[in-house]
Amino acid sequence: MRDTAESDTEPAAFDRCADSATETFLAHRNLLFTVAYEMLGSAADAEDVLQETWLRWADVDHDTVRDQRAYLVQITTRQALTRLRTLRRRKESYLGPWLPEPLLTSPDVADDVELADSVSMAMLLVLETLRPTERAVFVLREVFDLAYDEIAEAVDKTQAAVRQIAHRARSHVAARRPHAIMSPAETRAVLTAFRQAIETGDPQRLLDIIAPDIVLLTDGGGVVQAALAPVIGAHTVADVLGRINAGMELQPTQINGYPALVLRLHGTIDTIMAAHVADGLITGLYAVRNPEKLSRIDHEAALSR
Repeated sequence: MRDTAESDTEPAAFDRCADSATETFLAHRNLLFTVAYEMLGSAADAEDVLQETWLRWADVDHDTVRDQRAYLVQITTRQALTRLRTLRRRKESYLGPWLPEPLLTSPDVADDVELADSVSMAMLLVLETLRPTERAVFVLREVFDLAYDEIAEAVDKTQAAVRQIAHRARSHVAARRPHAIMSPAETRAVLTAFRQAIETGDPQRLLDIIAPDIVLLTDGGGVVQAALAPVIGAHTVADVLGRINAGMELQPTQINGYPALVLRLHGTIDTIMAAHVADGLITGLYAVRNPEKLSRIDHEAALSR
């Protein structure tokens, strides 16, 4: 029979290990969430991936882990890749345009130009055109600047293969990414003018701030009314925007690294509208109306760096 001192020591040691594991996980939580979100375009799925990451991390012998940050990123990436492949099959049957789940972001994300760009609606839609492994490699290398050996461990490829995938993904994204991105302050000024034009119902003021070839994407998920195809052209988009309910309240917010608008009807969020602004004009509008993608906005904490 063991003496009391020995019995008391083992639980205490276990508690210290558990506390250390929790502290390490929480220290890197924002990084892990952002990796998962940029791979999935869904905050809800990113949170699920973090839960799975934590369960696996809690079972690890932490004394054998040389680089805890890299190890956590590796677990998160593998879990996100598994989920991404499932989500891609689901998106194939999605009714109408699919848009990323809006993510509240704090002002310090906007101050980090590269991070703000990487989580923007426009950029996430470009990432949707990559294959799962390409997306993982691009996010880990181009956004978080991970070393090729760390990425190779995370995606279960050789370093040579990862370098080739990274080159291919960079070229793919460069050919499709939106250019002439304006600062948050400039975007905010354009969105203020946009909001005033909507609120006053002045079509000319609206036409003055949207590009001739503007594209409006609306995501209703087949649950609420939304256009089932992209709406293209200034006059067509202005006509659609002119039908916004007069009782709708438009509130400025910060979504996916940039200024955006929350549209509320009778106090309930009806739409989150993000914009891509270039050369002083709105070239893209992203209107998320799917209730499943809006349910977290009033309750979630804003993502910070």
